[in-house]
Amino acid sequence: MSGSPGEQESALIPSHRGASGYACVRSLAEHGVDTIVVSEKDGVPAAASRFCTESGSLPPPREDLLAYRDALLEYAAREDVRTVVPARPEDTYVLSRYYDEFDAEVSIPVPEIEQLRSVYDRLELADVARAASVPAPETRLLSSVGGWDGDLVVKSRFNVLADVYEDSLGPADVDVAKDIYHVSADQTFDAAAIEESMGHDPIVQEFIPKDGEFMFAALYDRGEPLATFQHRQIRGSSYRGGGGVYRESIYDPELESVARDLLDELEWHGLACIEYMRDARTGQYVLTEINPRMWQSLPSTVHAGADFPYYYWLLATGRADEIDHDYETGVGTHLLYGELAYLLSILREESPHVERPSVSRTTWNILASCITEPSFDYLSLDDYGPFLTGLKRKLSK
Repeated sequence: MSGSPGEQESALIPSHRGASGYACVRSLAEHGVDTIVVSEKDGVPAAASRFCTESGSLPPPREDLLAYRDALLEYAAREDVRTVVPARPEDTYVLSRYYDEFDAEVSIPVPEIEQLRSVYDRLELADVARAASVPAPETRLLSSVGGWDGDLVVKSRFNVLADVYEDSLGPADVDVAKDIYHVSADQTFDAAAIEESMGHDPIVQEFIPKDGEFMFAALYDRGEPLATFQHRQIRGSSYRGGGGVYRESIYDPELESVARDLLDELEWHGLACIEYMRDARTGQYVLTEINPRMWQSLPSTVHAGADFPYYYWLLATGRADEIDHDYETGVGTHLLYGELAYLLSILREESPHVERPSVSRTTWNILASCITEPSFDYLSLDDYGPFLTGLKRKLSK
């Protein structure tokens, strides 16, 4: 779809309460693009930004995906809207699943549904990694595991549970199973109970002892890379792992190579956020998963100069040749709420595989890094609305 001459153009940003929506709003506004933040939730930080042009409501996607699709299509049909920015797993799924309907209204650089299956099905993704000669954990269905010799991790087979992947679901059904079980070699567990709680036959992967977690982000145009970015995760949302809440931008040719080999094998199109572990035994980067959307730590990417929301806009509007994909290494950023979650995880969570850090030492490290690297996902002196909105929500819990 093309806007009329002289008409202000807008990006539609379905947002939850994560930081990626705010990063998109601020980035696009600074490039003269209007932003429409829509959500099924109240108190969305991105909508509280002074850079947000307009906000609106959506039905909850996990209650009725078809109603969510129809509401997005209604916004997309507006004359000013040029694209939809996927910020969560349901967004990419619905845009790819119903690509023809959305493509009639807006430009959406998203993978085809079969490409998406190769990423959202973690069992299939392990096969793709082997074909690309990219290190990945040994991966099996839980139902196929009789016994085991080493430590294991049990998690959802699918990044998104939907009818394309799981026969028991209908077209209006969608869910995300986030539970992860760490199981030691001498431990027993109730496989039937885990399968019932997840709603499908999950996967079992070998536990990889790691000495670091890393992210590789990319935007591809039908198999061709337009921009890439890397960061090292210093702390996640839990001491056991999770999305990065303190990260530092880096560049490692080896990480670039293994990530691009995987995306080349997929003949990728659109956004990709690939999570890696570095195997403490071999030093290899081992694949964790791919998220084909804007990522939780997007503000850190933009802080370093890799402006992926604007890159996405340029690709969607036929101006990919204007993308300048340089960025600065050594830039550290924090998600303050996430830093608190990391501390709480030390007090509340257990793992037979990962040693629990010291609370006092971790508290000191967090305070020291916030002083030496005072860049934050929400906290900004020229736009305090998102931080105060998020803080109010946290305090009300």
